[in-house]
Order: sequence, then C-alpha cells, then structure tokens
Amino acid sequence: MRSCAKGVKGARLSRIGCLDEVGRLRLINLYLKDNYGEVERVVISRKHYKLASDVVSSATKEVTPATLEGRVVAKEVNSPAQLEAWTGSNSTQPKSVHSAMFTFYSNVHPSPSSLFLTSSTPIISMPRTKVSTLLPNYMLPYSNTFRQTLIHTPTTRKDWFPFRLLRHLFHSRKFDGGSKTEEEEKVYSWLYTLAQSDKNLVFEYVRSTERGLSFTEAERRLRENGPNVPLEYSFPRWWQLLWNALFHPFNIILIVLSVLSFIARDSPNGFIMLILVFISVTLRFYQEYSSSKAAMKLSEFVKCPIKVQRCAGRVVQKELVVHVDQRDVVSGDIVIFEPGDLFPGDIRLLSSKQLVVSQASLTGESLTTDKTADIKEDHTTPLLDLKNICFMGTNVVSGTGTGLVISTGSNTYMSTMFSEVGKKKPPDDFEKGLRWIFYLLISVMLVVVTIMFVINYSTSLNFSESILFAISVASALNPQMLPLIVNTCLAKGALAMAKDRCIVKSLTSIREMGSMDILCIDKTGSLTMNNAIMVNHLDCRGLPREKVLRYAFLNSYFKTDQKYPLDDAILAFVYSNGFRFQPSKWSKLDEIPFDFIRRRVSVILETEDRHSQFFGRFIVTKGALLEVMRVCSYTENFDKDEVSTLSSDDYQQILNLSEDLSNEGLRVIGVAIRKLEMLQACETSNGSKREEEDIERDMVFLGIITFFDPPKDSAKQALWRLSEKGVKAKVLTGDSLSLATKVCREVGISTTHVMTGPELEQLDQDTFHETVKRATVLARLTPIQKLRVVQSLQTVGNHVVGFLGDGVNDSLALDAANVSISVDSGVAIAKDMADIILLEKDLNVLVAGVEHGRLTFGNTMKYVKMSVIANLGSVISLLIATILFKYEPLTSRQLLTQNFIYSVGQIAIAWDKMDEEYVKTPHKCSDRGLSMFVLWNGPVCTLCDVTTLLFLWFYYKAYTDITQKFFHSAWFIEGLLLQTLIIHLIRTEKIPFIQDVASWPLIFSTIATSAIGIALPFTPIGKIMGFSLLPLSYFGFLVVLFLGYFTIGQVVKKLYILVYKRWL
Repeated sequence: MRSCAKGVKGARLSRIGCLDEVGRLRLINLYLKDNYGEVERVVISRKHYKLASDVVSSATKEVTPATLEGRVVAKEVNSPAQLEAWTGSNSTQPKSVHSAMFTFYSNVHPSPSSLFLTSSTPIISMPRTKVSTLLPNYMLPYSNTFRQTLIHTPTTRKDWFPFRLLRHLFHSRKFDGGSKTEEEEKVYSWLYTLAQSDKNLVFEYVRSTERGLSFTEAERRLRENGPNVPLEYSFPRWWQLLWNALFHPFNIILIVLSVLSFIARDSPNGFIMLILVFISVTLRFYQEYSSSKAAMKLSEFVKCPIKVQRCAGRVVQKELVVHVDQRDVVSGDIVIFEPGDLFPGDIRLLSSKQLVVSQASLTGESLTTDKTADIKEDHTTPLLDLKNICFMGTNVVSGTGTGLVISTGSNTYMSTMFSEVGKKKPPDDFEKGLRWIFYLLISVMLVVVTIMFVINYSTSLNFSESILFAISVASALNPQMLPLIVNTCLAKGALAMAKDRCIVKSLTSIREMGSMDILCIDKTGSLTMNNAIMVNHLDCRGLPREKVLRYAFLNSYFKTDQKYPLDDAILAFVYSNGFRFQPSKWSKLDEIPFDFIRRRVSVILETEDRHSQFFGRFIVTKGALLEVMRVCSYTENFDKDEVSTLSSDDYQQILNLSEDLSNEGLRVIGVAIRKLEMLQACETSNGSKREEEDIERDMVFLGIITFFDPPKDSAKQALWRLSEKGVKAKVLTGDSLSLATKVCREVGISTTHVMTGPELEQLDQDTFHETVKRATVLARLTPIQKLRVVQSLQTVGNHVVGFLGDGVNDSLALDAANVSISVDSGVAIAKDMADIILLEKDLNVLVAGVEHGRLTFGNTMKYVKMSVIANLGSVISLLIATILFKYEPLTSRQLLTQNFIYSVGQIAIAWDKMDEEYVKTPHKCSDRGLSMFVLWNGPVCTLCDVTTLLFLWFYYKAYTDITQKFFHSAWFIEGLLLQTLIIHLIRTEKIPFIQDVASWPLIFSTIATSAIGIALPFTPIGKIMGFSLLPLSYFGFLVVLFLGYFTIGQVVKKLYILVYKRWL
C-alpha cells in the first residue's frame, strides 16, 4: 500500500487518493470555492468491505486525537498556510495517517464545515453507515451498481456534512412555494459542480473517457438506468379512474340509500338514485381520463437521432460516430452537435466553435445564448446562464461542438421542471366545501335517522315500515340533485363560453374562473401584437436621419435570404410614411446572408445615377448593433457632412444610446455602409472566392433603427375590465425587465413594484412571498420560478390564480394554476394541460369567461346553500313532529314524492341570473362561509315549519289518528311550498319579487312545482297516497306564513350582510 497524497500548490490541495490491492482507483470529487476556503478534492477508493476491527472501533468513535490512538489524526486548520504546512512535505507528518478531518472557517459563513480527507485505504473499511454519511448518492458516479456497492445502507439524514457544505457553497436559496425539493438540490448541485470542474475531472465524475463509452458499457447503463425521458410517470389505468369517480362522497350516500331502498322493497326510489349516480360517475370519469393525457405528451417528448461518439475494439479501441435514438443516450456518452440539433440530456461542453443555443423552451426568452467550452464557471452564476453547460430540451441555433452527457432522464434539469406534471391537483375550495357538507349531512343523518327509526319502530312495531321511513328521511336530507345541478350549471357555462370562442376542457375550471382574483399572463402575444413595428431611425447622437432609413430600406428590399419580421417592419414604415427611395435605380451585385455567428446581413449594391450623391457601389450592412460596430472603423457626422474615425468616445456614446433605448422597451439594430472599389466589386460579382472579413471591414457606422412590439388595442380595455371585476393582472415573462415594463406602462399595468428572476433567487422565504404579493411585473423568469410565483400566490396569499400561457416554458405554471388557459396556436403540452383554450388570443374573451364563471359559480352556490338549509330544516322539523305525534308526520312514499317534485323543480336554477353587484367581485366557497350561512338562515326555515306544526295542533286539533290524512296533506303542501320558495329568498341580497325577480325559467319552475304540490291532494293519485282535502282557511294561513317567512328572512339577510359584508 502506498499513499497517493501530493503537496499543495498555494491554497489548492491537488489530490489525495488511495490505491487498493487490485490497482483500481475510483475518484469522487467535491469542491470548495476559493472564497469559502481551499478548493479541495475528496477521493475515496472502491474496495471490498473486509472490516478491520481496530479501524472499526476507532472510526465509530468521536473523531478526536485522544481517541484515535494515532490511526486517525484530527487537525484544526484556520488558514491555507496551516493546511499546506500540515499536508505538504513536512517530515513531522505522521506516517500512519489513515484519515484526517479538517475544519475550515469561511469569511462569509462563520459556522465551520467539516471535510474528510483520506490518504489510504482504511476509510473503506469503515461501517457502511459511516461511509454513507460522508457522501450523498448524487456525488457518486452515475452508476446505480457502483452506488449500491459502495453504499449498502443509504441513510435519509438530511444534515449530512456534504449538504451543509453545499449550502455554504451555493448560498442555498430556499423558499417555500419556492423551496427546492431534495431532488432539485441534487440536480442543481451536480450541474454546478461539473460546471466548475476541469474537463479531465468531469470524465472521472461520469466514468467516461475522451474516446467515449464502449457499446457494451452504453448498453449496460441503458439497462441499468432506463430510457432517457425527462419524466417517469405512472399513468392510472381506466379502472382506477372509474373507481375514484364512483366513490365520490355524495355517490356513496346515494348508493347506500338505493341499496336500502331495494331491501325495503322501494324499487322506484332505488332506481332513481342509481340513475343519478350513473350520470355523476360518467361525467367525472370523462374529466379525469382527459386530464391524465397531459403527462403522456411529455413522456413522448422528442424522438430524434443523436450523433454519438463511441469506441469499439478489444486491443486498440477505435472511435466511431454512430446515430442513436435520444431515448438510448446514456450518461457518459460524447455527443456531436450542429445547427438544428436538440440536446439529448444535460451536457458539459468539451469543445465549441461559435456555438449559439436557444433556451426558449426553458426560459421563454426569444434571445439566443452564447455557449463555450473554454471556461470554468463561478458558483454565483445563475444556473441557466452557465456558459459550459447545455440543457436537455434546448437546441443549437448555430455553431458546432462536442459535449459529454452528464445527466439523462429524470436526473436532468428539465425533469425538475416537469416533476409535478400530471399529478393530481389538491381539491379546490368548492370541493372542500362539498366535503364539509358531506360530513355534516352524514353526521346529522346518523343521529336523526337512528332516532326516527327507534321512535317509529317503538310506536308501530313494524320493522319494514320503520326502516323505509328512516330511508326516506335520509333521502330527504341528501341533496340528490347536487351532482346533476352542478354539472348542468357547468355545462351551460361551457356552451356560453364556446359562443365567445372559448373551448372548455375541464368543466370545473368555469367555477374556478368565477373565483379567480389574480391572472398571471405572459407579455408576448397576450399584451402585445407579437409583430414588431419600426419606430425611428437615428444617428449616433439620437437624432432622426433619413440616410439611415434609406440604407436600411435598401438592405431589406434587396436581400433575397429569408425575410424576417424586422425587414417587413422597415418596408412597411417606408411605404406608409411616403418616403421615395427609388430602389429601381439600384441594382444588386451580391449578398452575404445572415447567420447566427455574424448576426448581420450585407448586400452589395450599385447605382449609375451620376446626378445622385449616392453614385457608386456600396456594401450595406445591418444587424445586431455590436456585430455591426465590430466591422466599423468610421462614423458619419451628419452635421458637418463628413466621415470621422470611430473613437472610443463615439463607441461609448452609441452604446449608451442603445442602452437608453433598450430601457424604453425598444429593440435596436445597427446600419453601416462602405463604398467599394470597382475592381473589388467586379471580382465579387464574378463569383471568385470571397473572404467576408475582407469585405465587411472599415465600414462607416450610420446609425440605428428601433423597433417595438406594440400592445394590442384591446389589451388596455380588457385589463381595465378585469380590474373592475376584481381580477388583478400580474405579468410573468422570460423577456427583459425593460421591455416588460415598457409594454405594461402602455397597457396601464402599474410598474411601481417590479422584480427579475435572478433577484427572486436571492430572497429568503418570507421576503420572497412578500415580493411576489406586491410585484405586478416579474421578468426574466425561468419556468420553475413561474411555478413558484403561482404557488406562493395560492398558498400564502390564498388567491385563486389563473395563468395564460402557450409555450413549453409555461407548462409548469399551467399545471399548478387553479385556472390554466392556453390558445389554439400554443404547443401541444400547453394545450393538453390547459383547462380552457382560447380560439383567439384576446383578453376580452377572458373577461367574458370571468362573467360566465361567476354566473355559474353563483347559481351552483344557490343550490348548495338552499338545499342544505331546506333539507336540514325539514329533517329537524320531521324529528320534532315524530316526537310529538303518535303517527308518522309523512309516510315514506309521501316524503319521497315531496323530495322528488322539489328536486326536479330546482334544475331551473342553472338558467337563473345573478345580481350585477355579485358579478363584479370574485367569490370563494369555504367551510366557514357555508357553516355561518347555515347557522344564520337555517333556523328561519325550522321556525316556519314549527309554526305550521303548532297551528295544525292547536287550531285544527290534528294530533289524533282520525286527522292523520289531513295532517299529511297540510304538512306535505307546506313543506313543498317552503322548499320551493326558499330559493327566491336566498338567490339575491335584494328584496325578492320587488327589487329583483328571478329568471323566467325559475319563475315558471316555481309556479309549476307549487301547482303540482297544491293540486296533488285533490287528485285520485293523492287519495291513493293517503291525502285528504284541505279547507281554504289553511291556504290563507299559508299566505300569512310565507309573508312572515320572507319578512323575517329579509331581516336576517340584512343582518348577515352587515356582519359579513357580502351575501352568498
């Protein structure tokens, strides 16, 4: 055995390693940044676990010099000099060093962090749990087999030293509703570590070579780690979805009651309940099955051939370039890419040549990013700004290069974005409210039904009749029509929104849209026309110059390469403003097309109009400002009509002007020209080999052209209308802050509180939530940051959040939002996740959707609250009557008939209208709101029933067996009319029938239901059911009773509004 320890150069410890008896060296590296202490590397050898008792006994004790007896030496080091002196070629260093523990004190973080350094093999003989505490899984090579060999007993301790160390290294930016999960921390730490590592060290991390993996090793890793897909999601089977839909709380009640009805030989009632269950289950199953398809799109992400370098041969390994499917790429592969290629995983660049990458799929920014292999990143660089790391799902715009695959599948950064996709959302406030109603009704049902069964059986001694009566009471207590009425309201809302060019995929989203109080929108295309227009043509001093426009126009007019929107904008500006530049007097000799390396386009033009000041041959160039200025040596002074050398002051003046214009939200390009010699132009036109650098040089910088993506004419009005309805708009965009604030000011969104994604990353949890709450514009956001903003608004702000997006980068926020909205032109994954799809990207459509949502929500809540109040009041009254009278207040058949007539009549609620005041503000359903509403208004119904009961007892003496049919008839009509009229009292905060009248369908339903109920005792069917005729005096009593009910109910309503500031 020999130690591989080497000396320290300056503040750097080179390598401490160990070589086992079979000669295999396995390196596991962990870095400390210079400003936190020394850059260190931990190396542990892989070895069979043959435990030595003396090492075990010392390693399991506290690591101090006194207890280790020279086998393990501990040393406290407070400076790089002390570390070098102790670990260098110092002759006093113990020869029997097995392990050493150093404590570093950071200038930034005063709390110490420990690092184990091993210089020989005994550390691998430590207990397995001891080794597992030294390094977490994600710091080990990407091989599950190797991980399992080295660490047999994984631990779930979250305070391992490496976690503490990484928190010091990377400023652990944790925030809830923004806190990274453990998997995210692993991915982030892994990418940062490799971005800061030398290329040779990166190969050691992923156990690969510069020749690439062998075919055998690649196949083994593919079998071990599985296919390279960013999301591993187990989709529920259809029968699982059906099972969940069947066992909905109210369906359980109906199923139990239907079974009991069949047992009690009441088949009609049992069949009715089963039909209602069938309708409810079918609708819910369809919705759940449709929404589960969203994650499938991601699992079938991109299937395309990837060019991979692998090695073959047993003695002399040859490098071969092969094409493999993206799903078959493994960690350790070397990929070769060119323009148009997608990155199949997270890549550490090995070589690059003018590489330009689009990260729009992750960031939403349309601007490209330069990447280079020849750089070592700093830990302060934002993750997506790392220059030597390319991410899965992004693509090459221009340039070439090679890279080492360091992460695939679920270990990639992209997988952290989509880890929540397709998972079931938590129940919304309405579902929670229904759950509260379910528990309330179950509790009341168990108590009241049991009492009624005992009382009825004790008096009649008829078990079947008693059980049937108890079932009837339970049926009366259960809002049987709730699933049907809820879905009828939602379906009606969906049809209304379809007329406004909104396709509703999830019916429940209509209800949520009615409760929405915050709408998060992307800038591009939502607020703007997504179509640039030219604004101005300026010289170096910012003054308008026609000459700048002339040459920009000629460049756009004569270029034959693909015309971009900016070219169209220049041509439109010239034609619409009446400029006459007479392009017919010019002829084109040649063209240097645009590419993403030069980022400019040049045309060579000639005019023979000797009377013109523009006579001659010119090269006209326009493009990215810095790239145009790169080939300029002169600038034109328009005031003096002369050309002067482009000085450093001129250069800085142009940059300052560009920055000022960019801060105003304008896009800037440069324009330059140079007069060509006759011979040079002829050689070019004759097709001889042309050096672009020789032509695009020593040019005269004329000025700049500015563009702006204007806001839509309808955006400002739509945002104002949303604000009037209590919906606040927040802009969440990947674009620059200056551009976002410019657009927001144009459409009337406040820009007092703005924030960028990198700034959000630095905030702690509380500050993050407070900032998100106040900010109206959040720019340069990554998809994960958009998700966390939405989650923060939901959890901490208790808001109902809508999100409008149409790109892959919006999919996380769409999946998390209460109401997810996309457009028909959006990408497939965005449309699949959306609850609502707009056929035109116009915010006015959303305004109409909010109105429909509030109408739907309001009508649904009418039935929910009305049914709970009426049913609870009715059952309590039945309980009182059962106790007082010797006979049943109503027979089971009479009770079920009353409940059926009343329930059918309430379907018309879906066609009712809402007060204008109600539609102006968002509303939410809550447990406390429901309970308070019931406690205030429920006793009024019970009071009405008890008054009727006392009137029948004292005035008509209807408490003997002789008057039983009379009592049944009177109680049946009063109960049916009361339940029918309740809806008119609670449907509005105004005085019913005076200040506000219900819709005609509801009025007609009320009249029809009341007429059927009053007429039934006078019909042959009424006689069969056990009814008798009623005197006119009783109907006079009912008129007085209901007038009193409406009066008392209106007083209670006003008191309720006075206390809680709103109705319903």
